[in-house]
Amino acid sequence: MSRFVHIHVEEEGLRVDKLLASSLEELTRSAVQNLIEEGRVTCCGRPLTKSAKLKAGEEIQIELPEVRPLEVLPEDIPLDIPYEDEDLLVVNKPKGMVVHPAPGHESGTLVNALLHHCGSSLSGINGVARPGIVHRIDKDTSGLLIVAKNDFAHSRLAEQIQAHTFTREYSAVVYGGFSQESGVVDAPIGRHPTERKKMAVLLNSSSARHALTHYWVVKRFSGFTQLRLQLETGRTHQIRVHMAYIGHPVAGDPVYGPKKVITSLQGQCLHAGKIGFIHPRSKEYLELEAPLPAYFTGFLSKLKEA
Repeated sequence: MSRFVHIHVEEEGLRVDKLLASSLEELTRSAVQNLIEEGRVTCCGRPLTKSAKLKAGEEIQIELPEVRPLEVLPEDIPLDIPYEDEDLLVVNKPKGMVVHPAPGHESGTLVNALLHHCGSSLSGINGVARPGIVHRIDKDTSGLLIVAKNDFAHSRLAEQIQAHTFTREYSAVVYGGFSQESGVVDAPIGRHPTERKKMAVLLNSSSARHALTHYWVVKRFSGFTQLRLQLETGRTHQIRVHMAYIGHPVAGDPVYGPKKVITSLQGQCLHAGKIGFIHPRSKEYLELEAPLPAYFTGFLSKLKEA
């Protein structure tokens, strides 16, 4: 599908990626840059670079990828939805639920449940007709996840995440004690150099991406600490990697924690308890909270206060 953008006098000299992101409300600047890198953005038949600057009167042609049908069946799976309107919904995902279908997890996922709940009212902003999950949480992390029902909402919410204005607050129980009441982990994260299914802090790697996590002590226990954490960036496994990096892996984490895993937790003791964002249409700030789930409070009840 082709889209055309005519350059007006007041737009002359603007970078192509910035101009298109402001002209096409369904696309973020990063989505535009991806299209440019794929050679899908042209002027007079020649591919453009993201920093190209055009003259008034010229016309940009954008080839959007075809929306591919989603080969996943809707499933009537109960969902905890603390908020929903015509543009978006927020799901309180239970521990153990996979977000996107993948080999070995073709059914029973959040996507299957959303397809049943929302039908066709879900964004397909990346050329794939799949529910517009704007950000993810791991299978064994519980808590709040935002879903866009249309490309307009998806684009605007993604922009907030990229601009670090989207609030994501977590609760965790980690190993060890802290002498300080709060701290920041500022360490880049990339794919582990030898274990490709893991992420790692990579201090001198061009492939690593900036990652920043804030944390505050909530309660101290013998051998463990309950933390409140806030993400400024959203890298894969960020909290789990950062906590392990500073010597305080998340309790129950089978990947980044100690070899002797707390199996009763069935995965990391990590809960996405709060999200806050500007509603893409009303422009009002919304903030939602999900209480600590039973597995989390049950584990806390077994710990001895320090």
